[in-house]
Amino acid sequence: MDPIVGQLLSPRYELGTVALSYVISFFGSLLALLCAHKMVRKDGTLDLPMLGGGAVALGGIGIWSMHFIGMVAYRLPVAIAYDVPLTALSLVAAIVISGIALYLAGGKRFTRGGWLAGSLLAGIGVCVMHYIGMFAMNMRASMSFDLVVVAGSVAIAIGAAATALWLAFNLTELAHQFIAAAVMGVAVCAMHYTGMTAATMVCTSAAPAAAYLVGDGNIGLAVFNTASVALIFIFSRIEIDDWLDNIRAQGRGNLP
Repeated sequence: MDPIVGQLLSPRYELGTVALSYVISFFGSLLALLCAHKMVRKDGTLDLPMLGGGAVALGGIGIWSMHFIGMVAYRLPVAIAYDVPLTALSLVAAIVISGIALYLAGGKRFTRGGWLAGSLLAGIGVCVMHYIGMFAMNMRASMSFDLVVVAGSVAIAIGAAATALWLAFNLTELAHQFIAAAVMGVAVCAMHYTGMTAATMVCTSAAPAAAYLVGDGNIGLAVFNTASVALIFIFSRIEIDDWLDNIRAQGRGNLP
């Protein structure tokens, strides 16, 4: 039965899709941290393609894709669509802020000041992306927020991002990178689902008018497919870079 105007809308979650949102966030975070370790060459110069790959992996996959997969898991008794310009803005914001955060945390060398600045920016980036993404929702409902819960979601994002970045840049073994990525994935998902509990939805007579909209089913499929392709591309770029490094090292070893 369709909800009536003024009715409080109670969401439900598809748990399988919730689990998928964490998997996407984990792999995006893992590739971002692997790229971050390679973004400074041995001669001290910045490898911009690696920094860009890390920004896309963390912001575009670990944060943005996780958010919209999570939104597919979020079901209301009214149809949900998304404003395309705001959705695109949330993607750009996530990538740009993530790139700056990774650079601050370890772009030259790991320092306490850079780590703190990068952690703060990474946490804020998660929150900025999340709430822009929520305001992109177009539906027969008004949305209000519990500011205390919103503040809690910000604190979760910053605290967990700080933990993940410290682990990533201080513990260099691959197993440690997996742990750091798992922590970062928890940070993004915990912030997202805490932020969702901050929102109260009340049914309205009609959805707001908007020029460019995309349905949640279409956006979920598009996000998953795009994230999968991007993950494969960035991983391939890391593997090619490792292969070239090995060739250079063998070449230097063969010099008289």
